[in-house]
Amino acid sequence: MNNIGYACINMELSELPKSERVTTNRSMIKRTFHEKGIGYASELALANCRDLLTILKWNEAHGFKFFRLSSDLFPWASEYKLSDLPDYDDICLALQEAGDYIEDNGHRITSHPGPFNKLTSPREEVIQNTIRDLEIHGEVFDMLGLSRTPYNKLNIHVGAHYNDKPMALANFCKNFHRLSDAVKSRLTVENDDKASLYSTKELYDSVYQEIGIPIVHDQHHHLFCTGGLDQEEAMLTAALTWGDITPVIHYSESRPEEQNDPKIKPQAHSDYVYKKIDTFGLDVDVMVEAKAKERAVQRYKELWA
Repeated sequence: MNNIGYACINMELSELPKSERVTTNRSMIKRTFHEKGIGYASELALANCRDLLTILKWNEAHGFKFFRLSSDLFPWASEYKLSDLPDYDDICLALQEAGDYIEDNGHRITSHPGPFNKLTSPREEVIQNTIRDLEIHGEVFDMLGLSRTPYNKLNIHVGAHYNDKPMALANFCKNFHRLSDAVKSRLTVENDDKASLYSTKELYDSVYQEIGIPIVHDQHHHLFCTGGLDQEEAMLTAALTWGDITPVIHYSESRPEEQNDPKIKPQAHSDYVYKKIDTFGLDVDVMVEAKAKERAVQRYKELWA
């Protein structure tokens, strides 16, 4: 294992008193956006972007070099151009400062655009909305000065089959070519947690073979959608798709086991992780998807130091 990281929210900083709180996901409901407009969205976005540097400095001080950036940095970003925000110049400066810190301290930053992004859809409206959202992520990563490689990945799921997997996979590959280089050069795909969707093997045999984008192997998802491979075989298959870039894997554990509550869906993530993460001898960066965020990773390090 190389780096081990956490996603989006720093619990310690986000739970400070309101006047001191640090977070990158300030947002609002859509009604508030319509009432207060782009000016308020700009105010929240600037605060989010400035707090990113604070989180990065906390990460550095506490031994974290791997962090997933929230997709909520810009509230309701699909409703405007980032360059139209009243605070755009200050936002650019804040992101440039954060990007310089990332580069100077050797951090790895990634993102995971939401599940509504579906390049597989037969509906053009869904494709256009997906492209819009992914392009915003690419623009933000460019503003941070992050590399246009999967090292700074934008990770999504193929995520739907519409009762026709060959058609859905063909759509994904076709629509991939409609994306700008800011997105295409960073895009990765992840295996799913439902048997009816896409295993790591299926992604390798279809998406990777067709368009060559890397596969993020999620060990927890694999338990529900194996594609006929065991965990090690699937990990090795995904690792082959990364070339000379350190692969990323996702790790989480089952919430119903942790909470001793069989009514909870087994796919749900636990607060903490307890088992030693097996990377099968591979040099990978591990994103821990646990609800306790950095606290889960800190406890894991204490357990398995």
